[in-house]
Amino acid sequence: MLISLITRPIALVSILMLPFGTALSSNHYTEKQMEALASRVGKTFWLRPQNEKAPTFLTQPRTGAAPLNLQGKNSFEILELTGQASKDPYYKVMFDSGQVGYIDPRLFHEEFNATILSFDPLAEEKKKAEQQAEEEKKRAAWIQSQPWSQAVKDAALKKQPTPGLNGPEVRRVLGPPTRVSKTHGPSKVPEERWFYPDGSVLTFHNGLLSKIEKRQTQPR
Repeated sequence: MLISLITRPIALVSILMLPFGTALSSNHYTEKQMEALASRVGKTFWLRPQNEKAPTFLTQPRTGAAPLNLQGKNSFEILELTGQASKDPYYKVMFDSGQVGYIDPRLFHEEFNATILSFDPLAEEKKKAEQQAEEEKKRAAWIQSQPWSQAVKDAALKKQPTPGLNGPEVRRVLGPPTRVSKTHGPSKVPEERWFYPDGSVLTFHNGLLSKIEKRQTQPR
């Protein structure tokens, strides 16, 4: 019994890895192969077009059916393995756009890990965007809570610090600088200059923002 439980998943994986040639041509699927194909039902996959080309999904589960005109960013769930009785199977899928289409399991197998993935290729990018959106939400809430005039708040929301703000306030408004230089001005007043990637240079005297300059950044 234990050996059977161990070997069953291995057998399914082995079947899925078989070349999808003559052995899996229409009406030549074995029961085990059909079972292996059906194991993907209920799972979600993502498209990653290569050279702007994605696998062809059909509007009907048959050869010669019209191709589906895909819309939007495409992930899809396999809803069903149709045609099992006639051993002429197609995956019925639903895309995140709500569109329903069909794909031949042989084509699915050929494109798997190439243009069809079992993970979201944009997951890290989406996570980063969500984190940035949350940080921006907190920044805006902090600005609105300050005892500043509405004009100063409006400028701060646009990441435009106003002279008179102190260093910590500027950091909350604009973010940390890429470089800081500390000197003494002509009157020996402590002076700091904060440099930002967009070419902005902020000058502080006695800890307060006194001047904002925008320099032309040099192309790399």
